[in-house]
Amino acid sequence: MCGIVGYIGSKIAAPILINGLKKLEYRGYDSAGVAIFEDNDIKVVKSKGRLSILEEKVNEEKPQGTIGIGHTRWATHGEPNYLNSHPHVSNSGKIAVVHNGIFENYMELKEFLQTKGYQFFSETDTEVFANLIDYHYKGDIVEAVIKSINEVEGSYALGVICRDCDSKFVAARKDSPLVVGLGEGENYIASDIPAILEYTRNVYILEDKEVAVLTSDSVKVYDNHGTERKKEVFKVNWDVSSAEKAGYEHFMIKEIFEEPKVIKDTINPRIKDGKISLDSINLTSEDLEKIEKIYIVACGTAYHAGVAGKYLIEKLARIPVEVDVASEFRYRDPIISDKNLVIIISQSGETLDTLFALREAKKKGARVLSIVNVVGSSIARESNDVLYTWAGPEIAVASTKAYNTQLSALYLIALDFAMKKGRIDEEFYKRIIEELRNIPKAIESILENKEIIQKFASEHYNAKSIFFIGRGFDYALSMEGSLKLKEISYIHSEAYAGGELKHGTIALIEEGTLVICPMTQDDLMEKMISNIREVKARGATVLAIAKESNKQAEKAADVVFTIPDVDSLVAPIVAVTPLQLFAYYMAVQKGCDVDKPRNLAKSVTVE
Repeated sequence: MCGIVGYIGSKIAAPILINGLKKLEYRGYDSAGVAIFEDNDIKVVKSKGRLSILEEKVNEEKPQGTIGIGHTRWATHGEPNYLNSHPHVSNSGKIAVVHNGIFENYMELKEFLQTKGYQFFSETDTEVFANLIDYHYKGDIVEAVIKSINEVEGSYALGVICRDCDSKFVAARKDSPLVVGLGEGENYIASDIPAILEYTRNVYILEDKEVAVLTSDSVKVYDNHGTERKKEVFKVNWDVSSAEKAGYEHFMIKEIFEEPKVIKDTINPRIKDGKISLDSINLTSEDLEKIEKIYIVACGTAYHAGVAGKYLIEKLARIPVEVDVASEFRYRDPIISDKNLVIIISQSGETLDTLFALREAKKKGARVLSIVNVVGSSIARESNDVLYTWAGPEIAVASTKAYNTQLSALYLIALDFAMKKGRIDEEFYKRIIEELRNIPKAIESILENKEIIQKFASEHYNAKSIFFIGRGFDYALSMEGSLKLKEISYIHSEAYAGGELKHGTIALIEEGTLVICPMTQDDLMEKMISNIREVKARGATVLAIAKESNKQAEKAADVVFTIPDVDSLVAPIVAVTPLQLFAYYMAVQKGCDVDKPRNLAKSVTVE
């Protein structure tokens, strides 16, 4: 959540800060601001609302300083307004801070600081921290920051500038991502790489409780005791265009069109000589025999990939699987031991609830395998094993291509486990591998026919409530389709297992209700047809997602969007694309901000 940028060098900082914040808009925000060192003082410009409002203010005031920090805020403490927006400045005016995360003991610290004469004007925890640094500041800003982070509890990514320091600023992190960009005669900080990618490809990825001190010519990194640490330079290998729209109207539709490529990038390198090779992950058949149960832990879209993964691993490898929402996992004291494998799924690798679930699992002795998109992220670093999805940067808040690659990774894992346990034969193994290889071509075919979904959306975008129903894999697919629709179009939507209709939900079906029905599972087709008839008998309009050869769907539904004839087992990776397109075109028709839906953030780094 939120975005941080910082710059120090010889150039005017303001345009660089604004440009970096624009690259971080996808993270979600409701206010924005910058603090710039100028004429031996700190100049703060901030505003409620879109970044364009801040940009206008900055253009009017034209700050000329070459050191600055910037922030886009998503409200956690206090409503979105001018006072609560970042940067926050200490009472003395000496310290300015931008902060992602939450200081959990801020009220205790606030009460302490009030006894020392400090006053507070916002409702935020960040203003408390700015004054805490001020309290500890005795001429050494680095020492003051280190003392302050050792007194706070919770998560943070921080940028700090000091009125007395005209040649450096300080950054720190714990449980909230922050990178340091290394330039020539200039250096940067950012909460995500796209913010600084056009300026440098060389970064330090800060780890928990590390403090970076930046000047224009150097970056030094310390631990929270002040001991200097050596850092390895991480070289970013994406090209700049991968974080740009490249002529598409929105990042979301661009990223949907990238699905054939990223699925190929995720699957093909892991198939060598006709066999699956999971990078450096070495889970032997003996290791798998010791695993009594697998837990899949994730949030949101990644959780839905996990539900499909449960069906898949249980079906193929015959290992019991439990899927958990990460925010619930550690608080229910899960029964975990060294006989369990925990699969963690996260696009960003920084999702805080998921990171805490990972730590809980490791503490109890489980082996942790993570499926992550961002190399060097916290979850990737702390896992025993990592399978990267190679989706590239995903800028739109609503996840699309990352979900497809998460599913692809789960298929590779399930097939590998099943083969090692002797649950499938060589013929089946090779056939499904070939099916996986053909998925990119199948999705290309779907994208070529996107106008069918676009037309349907143009006829139904005024719907007030939409239901998704499916069975088996199609139920997991329905959950993701429903989430995607409500995320970006703000239309109420729910997903139900088809067999649950008669247990209450069917009471909500009335004349004109729109029902979306993925029906890709051949063995459940008759049951699904029966469910469609139930809702149509009560006046529903039905859009089905079905394979080309499925003539029953054409007779049962009002409109059918066909996908190529793939094996039912791999159909969920293919059939999610039309559901993503449906959500996208519904949101476009309604005039919604597709890439930056209200109240949402890309990387959720608070509990």
